Amino acid sequence: MEQEMETLKETQPQKTQEQEKAPVPDKSEKKEKKAADKEGKKLRAAVEKLEKELQTAKDAAAAAEDKYLRLAAEYDNFRKRSVKEREGIYTDAAADCIKELLPVIDNLQRATEYTAPDKVAEGLAMILGSLPAVFEKMKITSFGAPGETFDPNLHNAVMHVEDEAHGESEIVEVFQQGYSIGDRIIRYAMVKVAN
Repeated sequence: MEQEMETLKETQPQKTQEQEKAPVPDKSEKKEKKAADKEGKKLRAAVEKLEKELQTAKDAAAAAEDKYLRLAAEYDNFRKRSVKEREGIYTDAAADCIKELLPVIDNLQRATEYTAPDKVAEGLAMILGSLPAVFEKMKITSFGAPGETFDPNLHNAVMHVEDEAHGESEIVEVFQQGYSIGDRIIRYAMVKVAN
């Protein structure tokens, strides 16, 4: 029997020293390794998912920043256009106003050619008669006539007189006519007020 044992030992392959030193893994270690691998896969998947979410968030932030920059540029262009239009509106309004007054100026220049006092007076009366039509085209109205009631929102009282012939706060005399365009006062009427 001893001989058979020796023969059996000889026929079996010889283990290397490393194999003899390495512990034989048991089932619990294999389960732990499997669980660790499984956990590692889960963590890698979670990291990949978070990286995708981060990239999506970065893309969204870049799009929002681009949109903000475009909006800021559009606003700046709008502001510049508005300023330019406002300046243009003033120029256009002034040009329209002067265009309406040019015939009156032409008539005044023609009136200076006359030397006869009665002709000059007649020409000036005609010119003054044409001014209300010009003001009407420009939507300018005049106010402040004798007999009107004094209104501090429209009139500037520079003199006061006690006169029983006139009513309370009645305008007696107009030194300067008042003018308005719409609700805006261009010039207040300068008047003398009674009582």
